[in-house]
Amino acid sequence: MPSSGKGAATPILISMGEPAGVGPEVAMAAFDHFGGQIGGRAIRLVGDADIFSSHRQALIPTKARAQRTPGRLDAANAPAVIEAIEIAVQACLAGEAAAVVTAPIHKAVLNSAGFGFPGHTEFLAHLTAAPRAVMMLASDQLRVVPLTIHMPIADVSGAISKQSVFDTGEIILTALRRDFGILNPRLAVAGLNPHAGEDGMLGGEDAAVIAPAVAALKARGFAVKGPLSADTLFHEEARKSYDAALCMYHDQALIPIKTLSFWDGVNVTLGLPIVRTSPDHGTALDIAGTGRADARSMIAAVKMAADMADARSR
Repeated sequence: MPSSGKGAATPILISMGEPAGVGPEVAMAAFDHFGGQIGGRAIRLVGDADIFSSHRQALIPTKARAQRTPGRLDAANAPAVIEAIEIAVQACLAGEAAAVVTAPIHKAVLNSAGFGFPGHTEFLAHLTAAPRAVMMLASDQLRVVPLTIHMPIADVSGAISKQSVFDTGEIILTALRRDFGILNPRLAVAGLNPHAGEDGMLGGEDAAVIAPAVAALKARGFAVKGPLSADTLFHEEARKSYDAALCMYHDQALIPIKTLSFWDGVNVTLGLPIVRTSPDHGTALDIAGTGRADARSMIAAVKMAADMADARSR
């Protein structure tokens, strides 16, 4: 894409996502909500020219074409979906865009077309050569990171190590300072077991694995506390004591944020050299094309991307 010019604020890009889902709808709805601009930055859409035909003035088109039949997946659309992400990421890496907001993709249909990544996060890490990418779910009320994500509960304990807790905590704290403008970020680390192990009575992982990682982060000068009992970590008063919470598994992190911010939670990828956000929902094939798609999470994702881009530019 062409440069926005010396001194001009670089744009926020929204990739198309799965054409059969609600991604294109909420992308255009977010564009319209902001009037095509946020905080002095233009918003541009990246995807198939026909799918975004009503917004051609703001389009960065893919060479690969896609057909949109709401609710009906087609593996032939995969090249255009992948190319839209690649265009947006390369523009960010080249300094021609400030952030990418990705509309939801359908992992199974991409994988059936030969896409070799479990999802967006892994693909973005590959495109940006990031050693490790971390998923954060964020809203105005809460920021959470699940240490382990899509794995059975039975496998969680074995997947937690002192190094993984330390590395993830360090990435979170660095991002809170760099991307969210928090000069002295505070991190709460949840325990794995009920009551954070109850002094070993309810499991030994908290004392043997999590606590040493927290101590190591503190030794680096970070403001970290834990392991903390997860059942008292997310009420209103507790949330005032930290800027983000590192949780040990998927539901421990996602249940509280989806309870508090179901419609306006944002998926943020930490640890990348670029800013990336996404709405915290999937393709919603069942309501695509019906006019029932809710754009609040996409709107929040665009706003957060712009705020993060501004924080990085300071």
